[in-house]
Amino acid sequence: MKIPLTSSLIVLAISSGVAAKPEQCRCLPGDACWPSTATWSTLNSTIGGKLVATVPIGSPCHDPTYNATTCKVLQDQWTNPLTHIPSSHSIMQSYFANQSCDPFTDRIVPCKLGNYAAFSVKVTDSGDIVAALNFAKEHNVRVLVRNTGHDFLGRSTGAGALAIWTQSLKNISFGQWSDKYYKGPSVTVGAGVIGYEVLEAANAQGMTVVSGECPTVGLAGGFTQAGGHSVLSTQFGLAADQTLSFQVVTANGKLVTASATQNTDLYWALSGGGGGTYGVVVSMTVRAYKSTQVGGAAMQLLASSITPEKFAAATAKFHELMPAMIDAGAMVVFLQSSQYLVFKPVTVWNSTAAYVKDVVMAPFSKALVDLGITPPIAYSELSYRDHYDRYMGPLPRGGYEVTRYQFGGRLIPRAVLENNTAELVKVYADLAANGVLLAGSSANYKKPSGAPDNAVIPAWRKTITQLQMITNWDSTAPWADMEAAQARLTNEFVPKIEAITPGSGSYMNEADFRQPNWQSTFFGSNFNRLSAIKKKYDPENMFYILKGVGSDAWTVSRDGRMCRTVRGN
Repeated sequence: MKIPLTSSLIVLAISSGVAAKPEQCRCLPGDACWPSTATWSTLNSTIGGKLVATVPIGSPCHDPTYNATTCKVLQDQWTNPLTHIPSSHSIMQSYFANQSCDPFTDRIVPCKLGNYAAFSVKVTDSGDIVAALNFAKEHNVRVLVRNTGHDFLGRSTGAGALAIWTQSLKNISFGQWSDKYYKGPSVTVGAGVIGYEVLEAANAQGMTVVSGECPTVGLAGGFTQAGGHSVLSTQFGLAADQTLSFQVVTANGKLVTASATQNTDLYWALSGGGGGTYGVVVSMTVRAYKSTQVGGAAMQLLASSITPEKFAAATAKFHELMPAMIDAGAMVVFLQSSQYLVFKPVTVWNSTAAYVKDVVMAPFSKALVDLGITPPIAYSELSYRDHYDRYMGPLPRGGYEVTRYQFGGRLIPRAVLENNTAELVKVYADLAANGVLLAGSSANYKKPSGAPDNAVIPAWRKTITQLQMITNWDSTAPWADMEAAQARLTNEFVPKIEAITPGSGSYMNEADFRQPNWQSTFFGSNFNRLSAIKKKYDPENMFYILKGVGSDAWTVSRDGRMCRTVRGN
């Protein structure tokens, strides 16, 4: 293949004349060590034409390829995750796109590759992955793993990188599993399978699989490998608790099986120790469950509809009664701002609308009535697939927008909610008053009985609420303003919640990418063991993700250049 001319020009435009860098740094376009077009073409021939040269998704909004109609459609659909998923390079967190080729900047602003991967291999089997890894090693090119680009910490993008793009690995097959830890239904999914795809496939088989609360999140990648919470977590635990086996290509190019009986250390690390770190997962086998009906509920309470005192009291009562809801079998997703309190949904597996109304929500409903508020709660009794579609849909897009938020996170221990309720509620209210949207996923996150140990941060097991602290990212605002807003998360908002939850941690997928003390905050007491496993399977630190295990072996500068640090783990 010849690399498309437009792509070649984009690559050269951002980098011509750059001096060669020593080998302790990964090569970037324009370096003397950067592979030639002919070299890239040889790789493309080796893998059967599956090499994709990045043409930034925002190109229609910039000269010389400006197209007003196409650009307007792109701008209108920019917050829709389905806009980004088909792309080999686009990501759903604006900060890490770095305005490289932003559809909202002026058309005369040059369109650059910037922080996007330079090339991607659209892998269809493990052989393609091995070829990509070998090429990256030989030519000192950064390598990364990506599926959908749904990643709030920018781990599926990087300047000058060769991306191993797993999205074509779409196999889904159901079967039976039997070992000393689990006997029952299972499903094997390729690394490119997305949540809504396995949801529909399982439903067609009369089965249910634990997946994310956003239907566009991939199943086998960073979601499960970093822990993964679900509306089914009270019943079944985290996504990492479902894993039975991985097929994974390690840094040395070997395809291995990792399970509770084979390569058990790698299996342990892949089940909660972070994605894109220990190898490239080709497929994963997880538990599946026979479908049943699900009881559900949703509520929207507007602050404008009642007095401030009543809104504050209702919000406080909601959090005070949360442990009882969870003990009754529920998982509760809520949103809290200064303007509203929403829970959507309450999910109770193998249940009825009557049970949710008369048992799970009855204490809170009574509390609202006692405050003079008519409970604005709706109930349902549906199949899991239809429950998901109603409350987290519409499928396949889902109800969450992307590219327009910044995140901080904290795991809220049940003991803090129960023993220090008033102070926690006060902190929540203070954050909301400062424009922070609180998004909580409340459940019993204990490890399922009989499941093997895994690498999720131990703080999960004492958690009642996985809390996201969210502020807006405005793509039309000055970049400096958005960086200042991000700094408030790091320096002001997250520390407030950390102060009342000492010794806890954060869910690494929904956290502040500038999180200090990330080793303990994301991994807890597992960090040293994970570091040893990283050294065993990736001794040269080929795989890098921001604030992942082994990441301190590298330093990434503002221009994206990745160089080895003097001291790395």
